[in-house]
Amino acid sequence: MPNLLFICSKNQWRSPTAELLFKNHPVHNARSAGTSDKARIKVNQKMVAWADVIFVMERKHRQILKQLFPDDISGKVLVVLDIADDYQFNDPELIAILKASLHNYL
Repeated sequence: MPNLLFICSKNQWRSPTAELLFKNHPVHNARSAGTSDKARIKVNQKMVAWADVIFVMERKHRQILKQLFPDDISGKVLVVLDIADDYQFNDPELIAILKASLHNYL
């Protein structure tokens, strides 16, 4: 069962919404975290090692992961979703964007 990790800044709106889409999914496990020191759940080495595919909301998140976990990130599938921090948790528009972006996984 592939492990999917969703990353945004504070782990409040975008990445938890993406994680929720995969709750009780028959094929994938999903978790979410943030890159900021103020993140609800801050990304760590164990999470990065656990993930088979890492989805980041913005390019800056990819850069942060590469800086923090250079050894753990190599060989991982790293996907930039390009979703701006303009949405609240479970926003219907955010869900629609995520479903369109993640249709191969859902």
